[in-house]
Amino acid sequence: MNDSTASQCRLWRNALNEERKLLADAYRSNRNPLAYLKGHSLAVDQLIREQWLALGLGEEAALVAVGGYGRGQLFPQSDIDLLILLPEENDSLNERVSQLISQMWDSGIEVGHSVRTVAECMSEAAGDITIETNLLENRLIAGDTALHAAMTQAMEKQRNALAFFEGKLLEQQQRHNRYFGSANNLEPNIKESPGGLRDLQTIQWISKSIALGDTWDALVRRGILTLPEARLIKHGEKQLQKLRIDLHLLARRREDRLIFDLQHQMGQAWGFEDKPGQRASEQVMQLYYRAARTVVQLNGILLPNLRSRIFSQIPRRTENLNKSFFSINGLLDIRHADVFERSPTAILDAFLMLQRHPELSGFAPRALRALWHARARINERFRRDPVNRALFIEILRSPGLTHCLRRMNLYGVLGKYLPKFGRIVGQMQHDLFHVYTVDEHILMVVRNLRRYAVSEFNHEYPYLSRLMNDFDRPEVLYVAGLFHDIAKGRGGDHSTLGIADAREFCAGHGLSGQDTELVAFLVAHHLTMSTTAQKQDIYDPETVHRFAEIVGDARHLTALYLLTTADIRGTSPKVWNAWKAKLLEDLYHATLRLLMRGGEIDADSELEERKSQARAMLRLHALPEKVEERLWKELDTVYFLRHEAREIAWHARLLNRLVESPTPVVKARLSDDREGIQVLVYTPDQPALFVRLCAFFGRASYSIADAKVYTTRHGYALDTFHVFIPEHHEGDYRDMINFIEFELASCLSRPDDEVALPASGRISRHLKHFPITPQVVVRADDKGAYRVLSLVAGDRPGLLARIAAVLSRHGINVHSAKIMTLGGRVEDSFQISGPGLGDDRIIVALETELIAALSV
Repeated sequence: MNDSTASQCRLWRNALNEERKLLADAYRSNRNPLAYLKGHSLAVDQLIREQWLALGLGEEAALVAVGGYGRGQLFPQSDIDLLILLPEENDSLNERVSQLISQMWDSGIEVGHSVRTVAECMSEAAGDITIETNLLENRLIAGDTALHAAMTQAMEKQRNALAFFEGKLLEQQQRHNRYFGSANNLEPNIKESPGGLRDLQTIQWISKSIALGDTWDALVRRGILTLPEARLIKHGEKQLQKLRIDLHLLARRREDRLIFDLQHQMGQAWGFEDKPGQRASEQVMQLYYRAARTVVQLNGILLPNLRSRIFSQIPRRTENLNKSFFSINGLLDIRHADVFERSPTAILDAFLMLQRHPELSGFAPRALRALWHARARINERFRRDPVNRALFIEILRSPGLTHCLRRMNLYGVLGKYLPKFGRIVGQMQHDLFHVYTVDEHILMVVRNLRRYAVSEFNHEYPYLSRLMNDFDRPEVLYVAGLFHDIAKGRGGDHSTLGIADAREFCAGHGLSGQDTELVAFLVAHHLTMSTTAQKQDIYDPETVHRFAEIVGDARHLTALYLLTTADIRGTSPKVWNAWKAKLLEDLYHATLRLLMRGGEIDADSELEERKSQARAMLRLHALPEKVEERLWKELDTVYFLRHEAREIAWHARLLNRLVESPTPVVKARLSDDREGIQVLVYTPDQPALFVRLCAFFGRASYSIADAKVYTTRHGYALDTFHVFIPEHHEGDYRDMINFIEFELASCLSRPDDEVALPASGRISRHLKHFPITPQVVVRADDKGAYRVLSLVAGDRPGLLARIAAVLSRHGINVHSAKIMTLGGRVEDSFQISGPGLGDDRIIVALETELIAALSV
């Protein structure tokens, strides 16, 4: 490139940058996305037209905009897609085309280009629907008008509308599957996710391919779209376009995901401010989710209508169902277009009809459109109608509940019938462990409960399925699932606020007083069992007794157990694991036994029962009678009440000959659930032992889930840890067990060595942009013998080791540790003792230092 050309490219670049800046400033002022997109396209048109003419290309070829640029909608950082259409292969032309592309890049235009003849366009499009779609949206910028027209006519003549429709439909389904079939992801892609701009473009591509036009107004004229639908779809499109423009401008790069890094800035760009119960970022995310939901709804209405235009010759297979509905080709249709207007009750009846006829795959286009427009009829009068209330309860009792509720939510019926539910539709939860919006989470919980009751899924959680199948009136659990988080985002305790909503629903829908109280109890205590199992010592009879007093009876206990497991599993695929399942099941059984005994604690019986169970297990290993006494004589009642029988037997079997071992003993085994490792550490007590152990596991990237720290009568530490392996661990468990046993024993053999704390490491992107304010609370336990230290913080590598180091510096003894990690949120609980814990000043100093450690 000579100096003159380089200078001209700089002038072009500066002119384009200045024009882009003016467009961005105007957009920030008027918030008009269409003006920006059109203005940006025209600015690029002008520049590349000048370059085309400067190279003397004139009418020798055609310069054609395709794709999004061909649509005249150019986002700030989008590529410029160009087709350079040649009349035939021409070396002279090819050389100047190469110069043109080079000049575009030097002028600041990121261009994606292809150079083809008309015949090559047709050949490429015939083998690739993406290329065919790209060429469908084209406009001439400069050059040979006739050549461009020939290409357009040839493509139209070659296009197979039926094959194109099926191809785009398959493409959309595959794209949705990549995004888990949901628009409600934490970092949705505004362009590609379900309900994104690509769904709108798919409608326009298909309608254009069958000569119905490519604008919403054209579809109104053709009878595909109604005026109210057109207004909604234009509004949704405008919201998505604004979001995508804002993303590009804020990121200063092509970024189509609403990533954590930008969600707060996006909220500010839209004028939102943090308010009690909802951040500005959560408000802008809710705006996105609702726009995407509208697009999904209309996409589901319009594509079947377009399909009917293409498949009009398919034979109609019909079957009468009742006076309002019939089936047509496996879909539910309405007998009269105004059936929902004349009888709004038919709205709920339609969903119930799909439940009763599982052979039907959904609504026919006419029925779906009529249903969607009839939602306004779901008002206070509708909600108070006893017939409608009875229908809704019947929906909860019928098979196919999960699909039914998802359909009702998708088409806006559920939020209309339950207005409090409507308020949380699309509401994001930036709490680091919920990966769904509140409405999607609630439906996941109901889905999990329902799954327990379906025989096809009994193999997943057999015991939970058995409990569900024995549970009388399971619809009570589904109601509790619907209302357990319905008060999220209002400010205050959502468990407490949701009770009034649940009671109002139950009273209005004919639930008995007993069932109403159960639903209210479940909403109020839906977090209680999880918190008890993961933060308290569930093998302590006192813990079980306190929990039993809360639940009161076996029915409440079973209901809470079922709801709790469904709730945890409905937060994120990564939150639920076999360790949590075991804790909950053990707590359930221990509480049930206590309730069956009348709720009275018998510590002596509990102690003897555990010893008896442990002895029976030892005999299975052919150990001689009373061999366990070598260890047990050094243990007190606290040990036996804090360990389950399997652990007691394991310890006795391993240590019966090593009770006086002068060197550390470290033994490990694969846990029963095969999702972690149990580690036994037995050694003469040494300073900062808990710190050393936590630091070792931290350096090895093993996450501690549970720790039981005990000191024998003769001064030995007998500690048991449950650790999780690294998520992407590769290799044999035996290698890991050997590593732990050898390396940890070696580490403990050098008690005078300085403890090497693990590196802090990088925090997650989510935690970086939505930090958790550390919380530290020290309180006396219920017996007054120990203190309970509770911590809340964002998770990061080495966190537990740093906490242990602070406690060690203050001379604090740790007796047990419950480590609960929910996504990136840590909620840990420690039973501690030590000098000075009765002095408020010392506690304040300890809390201050811990907060500093948690904030690093």
